[in-house]
Amino acid sequence: MPALFRRHPLTRLLRALALLVLAWLAISWLLVLVLRFVPPWTSAIMLERRLGATIHGEHGFQLRQHWVPWSQVSTWVPLAMVAGEDQKFPYHHGFDFDSIQNAIDAADDGRRLRGASTISQQTAKNLFLWNGRSFVRKGLEAYFTVLIELSWPKQRILEVYMNIAELGDGVYGVGAASETYFHTSPSRLDQAQAARLAAVLPNPRLLHVDRPSAYVLRRAGWIQQQMEQLGGPAYVAGHIPPHRTR
Repeated sequence: MPALFRRHPLTRLLRALALLVLAWLAISWLLVLVLRFVPPWTSAIMLERRLGATIHGEHGFQLRQHWVPWSQVSTWVPLAMVAGEDQKFPYHHGFDFDSIQNAIDAADDGRRLRGASTISQQTAKNLFLWNGRSFVRKGLEAYFTVLIELSWPKQRILEVYMNIAELGDGVYGVGAASETYFHTSPSRLDQAQAARLAAVLPNPRLLHVDRPSAYVLRRAGWIQQQMEQLGGPAYVAGHIPPHRTR
């Protein structure tokens, strides 16, 4: 075959890489679209925790999680999580740039590094990725956040977040947490109980719902105040309709 018609090895490599990238984009978006309607059967963070328990020989470890639809969760729970984690959740499109800038300013001033992740970002990370602070993980987190925000209504994002968030060591989601800590169903959680669940979200393996430290109690009290200032459950119900689309 004449050299003119032979493909250079670099051309073949670039073509293969382009096909891999296109396949990745198609498969990842298809997965996100499916999970808009189908409850996630697990999450990357749950798999990571289960694997860690196996590697470290935690023979008594038990992972507790089960899906609870939005209609069967107390209206205080989504409000508490929005109040404690991401009060601009109904309005942003996945990223809170003001909080990101404030975190950068705090780091530049030598103050304690502050988290700036939105509920959408946390959902993307918990569902698809792993714990860590690498640039690769943050880049993938941003990618999946964009996909989720484009593909899911806000209520679905919050519904998935409530069901996969780690709320204790081995306890994931509001269903398992309400039964484990308060011996009740998620639909019966009151304002104070919902606030205490949200209060441990900064570090649910060190902070305990059932044995709350002074810090957890103070934070839960602050979250309750924020819930009232936001206007109660109507803040979520009024700004996050069930079928909102972009």
